[in-house]
Amino acid sequence: MVTGSKELIRDINTNLVLETIINHSVISRAAIAKYLGLTKATISAIVQELINRKLVIEIGSDDTSLGRKPILLSLNKKAGYVICIDIGVDTISALVSDLIGEDCSLKQIKTPKSTGNIVNVLIQLVKSMRLPEDTPYGLVGITLGIHGVIANNQVSFAPYYNLSGINLAEELEQHFNTPVYLENEANLSVIGEKTFQYDYSNMANISVHSGIGLGIIVNHQLYTGYNGRAGEFGHTIIEIDGKQCPCGNKGCLEQYVSERTLLNEFAAKKNMEEVDFEQFKKAYEQKDPDAIDIMNKFVKYMSVGINNILNAYNPDIVIINSSFTIHFPHITEQIEASLNSKMNSYQHIVPSALQDTSILLGGICVAIKGFLGIEMLKLNQIRTKA
Repeated sequence: MVTGSKELIRDINTNLVLETIINHSVISRAAIAKYLGLTKATISAIVQELINRKLVIEIGSDDTSLGRKPILLSLNKKAGYVICIDIGVDTISALVSDLIGEDCSLKQIKTPKSTGNIVNVLIQLVKSMRLPEDTPYGLVGITLGIHGVIANNQVSFAPYYNLSGINLAEELEQHFNTPVYLENEANLSVIGEKTFQYDYSNMANISVHSGIGLGIIVNHQLYTGYNGRAGEFGHTIIEIDGKQCPCGNKGCLEQYVSERTLLNEFAAKKNMEEVDFEQFKKAYEQKDPDAIDIMNKFVKYMSVGINNILNAYNPDIVIINSSFTIHFPHITEQIEASLNSKMNSYQHIVPSALQDTSILLGGICVAIKGFLGIEMLKLNQIRTKA
């Protein structure tokens, strides 16, 4: 029988109490004791410690007509702040947030063509933002969203920009004196959707940007596979001996249906050097035949990909985070109508509700959990009540 020290048990119970307070938004000491099956004395001692540490605050009394009104507790969301930076291929986005994903401040800059000076670029970006003042703990964590593969908190492969040889986490940790977490952007996106929007046990979130990523939640846990390479959905092969991909293979999905690929293909049809999504959107709304052809291609290949995901993982819900489905929700219905396999079983296929913020909110969640030392974070309830 494995036993732990009193200190270890107390630390575990403290984390459970803090997690319970956060995930219930507001709750009394008595309710925590009942929920966790711990004594009221134990709960009172732990809560007092959390109050002393300025992580928990008392916010008034519960409205009850039976006996003494219990004091309600809540996380002190102003105890510190966190930052997530999404390092996109074309744009870098940074979000500053309190400890429940509120009171946010966003700033965006162009991604430099040369990434050799990326650390200084990120430092200057953070310094230029509106940062909270007079918080007990200050900056408690930074998450970097990387459009590539992460292993051991380092970038191991990024097809569309070069971050090799740059120890982002170590250099930023030394400068800001706070933990820095690196994570794949699709993984952050599914964490954001689960934490702030959809609370399902098994989820698949497809991120369609310069490439195509897949964030996977299995039994409420992020699934990353061996060495962080699970979910490289864009590098599944759909055409034998097809188009060359930066990963080294030929015929990868993202060479046919990523936003970058489809917009470049549309530009070629129009004899233009490049086209942004707004130009494509306008053409599609005007029923331009070339734009319709591009959208039909998106539906075709995305249907094939989702069919494979449903058979491989059988998630409760599939979320598509793409400008094509965000701006044209009926496209999601067309994709779903194309799934004719009798093997498929799922609850929903939906466009992302968080859209471009899903990566940033997922990174906020990662940094908050790292600081507080908790496993589960359900801020969708808090945001609904706020």
